[in-house]
Amino acid sequence: MSLSPEQRARFLPERPWPTYAFVPGRDLPHPVADPEGHSFGVHAASVSIDPARWQECDPYLWGIDLFNFGFYWEAHEAWEGVWRHYDRSETPALFLQGLIKLAAAGVKVREGVAEGVRSLAAGAAEHLREVCARADGGSYCGLRIADLETAARGIDAGADNYVPDADAGPRVVFDLILQPGGCEA
Repeated sequence: MSLSPEQRARFLPERPWPTYAFVPGRDLPHPVADPEGHSFGVHAASVSIDPARWQECDPYLWGIDLFNFGFYWEAHEAWEGVWRHYDRSETPALFLQGLIKLAAAGVKVREGVAEGVRSLAAGAAEHLREVCARADGGSYCGLRIADLETAARGIDAGADNYVPDADAGPRVVFDLILQPGGCEA
């Protein structure tokens, strides 16, 4: 069962949404490279995340808000600042890379590139499988990793069923809602 936008929790409700959901190749300014972009001049800080205190990492929470409301490119950018803080083999890096790849898969859905959806979701599942093994199948940063890995595998398997769109507004393309401390729908 998918949650309506009104039913989805926001972790940083005070932050305003970007003015558009960026999809490469569309007639929109690049969010960070173009002076007309919604995030021009904004740089993601390289910060760490304590998996036991994930509630204190605003870029992580902002990425979740963005992902859950269809701002996939922007979610990727929010998480990338945290990801850059780590060596690529560290568990937080693998976890964040899994989330980043899921967000990128959402961008590929909106672009209509099924093979991109498939490869990114499969890559996300592999990163999350490793995190699941390291977390003994439990939660990591508030998310149940085994459930998230299963969701990524489902996105991979259903890649041909997603419908692209030309709308510049956010649109949730997955039934997956990230709910730290709860469950994913």
